[in-house]
Amino acid sequence: MAFVIAQPCVDVKDKACIEECPVDCIYEGPRKMYIHPGECVDCGACEPVCPVEAVYYEDAVPAPWTLYTTAEREFAHGLGSPGGAAATEPATSDHPAIAALPPAPADS
Repeated sequence: MAFVIAQPCVDVKDKACIEECPVDCIYEGPRKMYIHPGECVDCGACEPVCPVEAVYYEDAVPAPWTLYTTAEREFAHGLGSPGGAAATEPATSDHPAIAALPPAPADS
């Protein structure tokens, strides 16, 4: 099991989660952050610091957002096992399901 970053992160990317992650398993895409399930140690440090409450334990992702679990697995599969996000550049593309989402509304 791993944690998943869901819909509230799309077009926000606060990055507080990166600063808290002790194993550097959170990777940046153009529109959202992604947790690499093969590198996540399930510590949960990322969950309480997310200002938009986008981080969920894999079994607790709300039903309307289950596509984010699949998107994170497939995004990580495309990365392989780089052994930490700090040594990689931000991805140039998101998972296709994320890239296809409409832009998040701007704050008023």
